[in-house]
Amino acid sequence: MKSNHRNLLMAMTAAGALVAGAVAAQSPYPAPPPAPAAGGFGGGANATPPARTAAGPAAPADFTAAEKNAAQVQGQRAIDTANAGQAAMGYRPQSVVGGVQIQTPYFQDTLAVRDNMPASFATVPAKQPRRVLVFAKASGYGHSVVPLAAYLTKQLGEKTGAWQTDVSFDLKDITTANLAKYDAIQLDSTTGRFLDDSDAAATEARKQALLAFVRSGKGLVMTHAAGDAYHGGGAAGNNSLWPEFSKMTGGFFKFHWVIPQQITVKVDDPKSPLLAGYGAMPFSVHDEIYTFKQDEFNTRKNFHVLLSVDYSKMSQEDKLEEPEANRRTDGDYVVSWIRKEGQGRVWYNILGHSEHVLSMPLYQKQLVAGIQYAVGDLAADDSPSEK
Repeated sequence: MKSNHRNLLMAMTAAGALVAGAVAAQSPYPAPPPAPAAGGFGGGANATPPARTAAGPAAPADFTAAEKNAAQVQGQRAIDTANAGQAAMGYRPQSVVGGVQIQTPYFQDTLAVRDNMPASFATVPAKQPRRVLVFAKASGYGHSVVPLAAYLTKQLGEKTGAWQTDVSFDLKDITTANLAKYDAIQLDSTTGRFLDDSDAAATEARKQALLAFVRSGKGLVMTHAAGDAYHGGGAAGNNSLWPEFSKMTGGFFKFHWVIPQQITVKVDDPKSPLLAGYGAMPFSVHDEIYTFKQDEFNTRKNFHVLLSVDYSKMSQEDKLEEPEANRRTDGDYVVSWIRKEGQGRVWYNILGHSEHVLSMPLYQKQLVAGIQYAVGDLAADDSPSEK
């Protein structure tokens, strides 16, 4: 039997086509491009963790006048971007409109993030003042969640006092000299060849700067679509275009189940300090669920698994949605992992296409722990899950 959410999507799509047609005439912007096909740019040692503390600085001040004024543009923004009809199918339009990256999150989403934020987080004391750069430039699919993900990282840093946040949408900030100011960089759904431009030498310099930054002892934080980068399109012919990056990050995207796919998430390492508060019990979530090519990069021999999809709980109908040509034969769909890269650390969680996920306390708690791990404050076993 068809899943209920697909029947709902069919009805919403039909209604959405009518709405989109009416809205399109009002929009000064072209419709965002359609979602990409599968395979394209859609987008060691064991350590004893230090004692964790629950205390943290007071919550950030309430919304400023500027933030409140920003809410006034949301209605027009919805009109400007709804003409693709994607919102009616469970997908908000992209955050790149007319070639311009939207940098302000929807006001309602910021409310959800802040109203659901835990009163305190189990953080560890920072060894020194920490600074995180959120890099939010997409060259492929421009996810609607990008500005909210940057906002969340900044809010969590202010809430916990564990780091300060800078946000950039500009390639000029990816240099050896500028990165030296930071303890970690977050790739905020940076799809496509996000470090490339027409200058081949400058592109290569940026790529080498990122690799050297992490390997020197710094951190890499990856959220949702950051793994949909530097790989070739096509189902069976999907290959890495930058093997060093694919190895460091843990692989690359090949297919996703669409919103509102429900999955059961297994807690693979309930003892990890990065999952404090999770317990050993599985949990359920609706989101766009990324999958990665089954290769030498996306394997438990390359990283330490924290969370994964309980594939046995997925219906056969849902399983068959994944194209047979590149379907994983091991049924191992990893949701979150960590790994060492040289002297540095990488944390990735593939959830967070849908804005509602970012307001979930469990997600926020793991993001805080993931950033503290990446900057080098939170020790954890990051040895590969399989030898």
